[in-house]
Amino acid sequence: MRIDYSPFFRSTVGFDRLIGLLESASEQGYPPYNVERSDENNYRVTVAVAGFAAGELTVDVKDRVLTIAGKREEAQEKANFLHQGIAGRGFERNFQLAEHVEVKGARLENGLLQIDLERIVPEEKRPRRIAINAPDLKTIEGSKAAA
Repeated sequence: MRIDYSPFFRSTVGFDRLIGLLESASEQGYPPYNVERSDENNYRVTVAVAGFAAGELTVDVKDRVLTIAGKREEAQEKANFLHQGIAGRGFERNFQLAEHVEVKGARLENGLLQIDLERIVPEEKRPRRIAINAPDLKTIEGSKAAA
């Protein structure tokens, strides 16, 4: 499904990069992937990388961009396929990370590359409750009380 973002260009100024991100996010491509949210601060990106060995995959983070790339080594013997449905081509997939999101680790299991992410908000940026100070009111006791 292709979404037309051109109406937004008529009524917005300076959002070109944001609209570009929306367009690239809506495009499906190779390899397929999932983005999961396990709780408020933890995420997992799972990429289907069937046929790739761990040494043929790279996971890099630079300037809040997570880049996952795969490059297969050329086979010495070319196979004579009757049908080739498993893509073996190289790929590069980028994900824009939000502020304070860090990559915690990556693992390859059963043809799926799983990258765990965590949002770590610094203490000074976390919401906090401010106590309200009010003067203590003293009660008048005994004979000094107004009648």
